[in-house]
Amino acid sequence: MKKFLVLLSITAFISACSLAKTTEAPTTVPQLQISDPAKILEASAGNEFKIIIDSNPSTGYHWEIIGEVDKSVVEFISNEYRADEPVMPGSGGVDVWVFKAITTGKTDITLGYYPPSNDPVEPQQTVTFTVTVK
Repeated sequence: MKKFLVLLSITAFISACSLAKTTEAPTTVPQLQISDPAKILEASAGNEFKIIIDSNPSTGYHWEIIGEVDKSVVEFISNEYRADEPVMPGSGGVDVWVFKAITTGKTDITLGYYPPSNDPVEPQQTVTFTVTVK
């Protein structure tokens, strides 16, 4: 009888462990939605908004803001690169550009994709996003 109770206890423990594993929250980071330059970005005054764009700095290319952003309408806050999962040498990701909507108005934000260079060069690609602050 003792052997039966030990076996029953072990079976219950294994079942509980396997059940706990199936109810764990997923550990993957959700994919960020790439911003569409064909759509007008809308933000409310006082709130932050993001522009998310494909990037791969491991190639030496990088995004920069081209020209002046109307600082009375939006303010640049930060730019952060987020690598795709799984992170591997040479794999890409996205740049997440964060801006703050300041006051009602409309402005364009143009980003240029620059090749690796120590000399001033023209961007290989440009993308313009129209932002309306309400």
